[in-house]
Amino acid sequence: MNISARNQIAGRLVAITPGAVNGTVKVEIGDGVIVTASITEEAIADLGLAEGDQVTVIVKASDVMIGK
Repeated sequence: MNISARNQIAGRLVAITPGAVNGTVKVEIGDGVIVTASITEEAIADLGLAEGDQVTVIVKASDVMIGK
């Protein structure tokens, strides 16, 4: 898969939590660090995602905000 996003991080899918429309997927990217994403249930099904799958986290955002 070739895409323009440069922020690509390989990881292992460790959890899928289904929802009515969107599900939550958790990906361990190393050293116990987890990235969580909310994606549609349709995307989960289309990609055939399952716990243990090797996946790529792709981050594409125009803004990143931090609060304290």
